[in-house]
Amino acid sequence: MPDFSPTQYAVPGFVLLVLIEMIWAWRRNPAAYEPKDTLVSLSFGLGSTIAGALFGGFALLVFIEAYEYRLFDMGPEWWTIWWAWPLCFVLDDLKYYWVHRAGHRIRWMWASHVNHHSSQHYNLSTALRQSWTGAFTFGLLFALPLILLGFHPAMIAICAGFNLIYQFWIHTEAIDRMPRWFEAVMNTPSHHRVHHATNPRYLDRNYAGVFIVWDKMFGTFEPETGEEKIRYGIVKQLGSFNLLWAVFHEWIGMAQDIWRAPWRHKLGYLLREPGWTHDGSRDTSDTIRDRWRARTANEPSDTAEKPIAGTEQAA
Repeated sequence: MPDFSPTQYAVPGFVLLVLIEMIWAWRRNPAAYEPKDTLVSLSFGLGSTIAGALFGGFALLVFIEAYEYRLFDMGPEWWTIWWAWPLCFVLDDLKYYWVHRAGHRIRWMWASHVNHHSSQHYNLSTALRQSWTGAFTFGLLFALPLILLGFHPAMIAICAGFNLIYQFWIHTEAIDRMPRWFEAVMNTPSHHRVHHATNPRYLDRNYAGVFIVWDKMFGTFEPETGEEKIRYGIVKQLGSFNLLWAVFHEWIGMAQDIWRAPWRHKLGYLLREPGWTHDGSRDTSDTIRDRWRARTANEPSDTAEKPIAGTEQAA
């Protein structure tokens, strides 16, 4: 099956931008890059490319089979229908919002997505921390409604590729704010820094891919306040630059929890939110945020919070 994703053609641009940001960081923000961390990020990117080549064909086969049951037909020359492209792009971005949100709220999917959040640094190389195990979460099922509406699998793959390309540049601290009108509609470095933060106020916020309006519509938007220093990574940090541990640590942790749990609770460790336990012994992002709100309710707004540990959930 041919690869319809445009991301492979963007790789040289990604590398060039990373080098430019490294020069900027060397002069303005040396802490933005750490050699071992960057090497792990680059290894993630290489591994995800290989995983995509190995398992991407399965998703395409599912999409092509589902396309036979489409409700609407754009005809054999679907690629010439100009209005279908922007519509597909917007709907695919809406799909991305929900699959991304599920990736934070369902532990089975989080076990794959946690890879992207595992760095304690926020730079363009962090964007390359793509999962090796995404095919095993069946997130591809979120695209089936678009297939059934009549969008060709190749059109969806191309739109998804451009969506991923857009998201690369927002992984930076080199850009503070974009113009107000742009910040109101589009996902930006400011909005996405919030998403990668472990600060309690920012946990599980700003799931957008391209259009931040989805978060505003569905109640998950949180602006970057500047009142506190952002802490990146996952709440329970890896503490290691071991690539294989970074890739599989949450799968291992989930399997251990399922094995130890009573039978009636095993499914909860698979499908409930990260950090959930049947005995309440660990925190979820919701309990962390609720405790932070209770603690800061009568404090000045510029009071900095202390880190809270003890959960698997990330920003």
